[in-house]
Amino acid sequence: MNFIKTEIEGLLIIEPKVIGDSRGYFCETFKKELFEQNVGKVNFVQENESMSSFGVLRGLHLQRPPYTQAKLVSVPLGKVIDVAVDVRTDSPTFGKYLAVELSEENKRRFWIPRGFLHGFVVLSEKAIFQYKVDNVYNKESEQGIIFSDESIGVDWKIPKEKMLLSDKDLVLPQLKKENFYTAAQYAKNA
Repeated sequence: MNFIKTEIEGLLIIEPKVIGDSRGYFCETFKKELFEQNVGKVNFVQENESMSSFGVLRGLHLQRPPYTQAKLVSVPLGKVIDVAVDVRTDSPTFGKYLAVELSEENKRRFWIPRGFLHGFVVLSEKAIFQYKVDNVYNKESEQGIIFSDESIGVDWKIPKEKMLLSDKDLVLPQLKKENFYTAAQYAKNA
């Protein structure tokens, strides 16, 4: 497995070693010891999966303390643009984003630590999105910002008129209207 640092501290792209032949392929998608050597201790408590069609955009979301979540995300079927936005108030990259293509072809994983908004848009006919989280979901702790916030300027790679969003995601506020926390505050467990 190759752990690739990005320009935003904490965000990592993980590329598994894929061994293939005429029968198909094999790869390790998660190995605790190797993960902890490169990322740190983690205790995943839940794994989620969603299926979406072309143009579905989910995000940008996070959970407030004490229910913040770190995520290890992947796409075993289809292709998405996955986006993480740094909202750690003490970070030099506050308000900056990283977009990563995740697909069944590249088999990449994307590590998103606590303190980042997260979202994705489906570029293929359909996609299955999987993610492990290190804290339980808590509805009252939901927070988000609108996908089209101009102060962030995410390039979602498809036109707005082809995007499909939930009613909830269409009315999220802009980044400047929300309050966020320091990295240490996001790091605390429930």
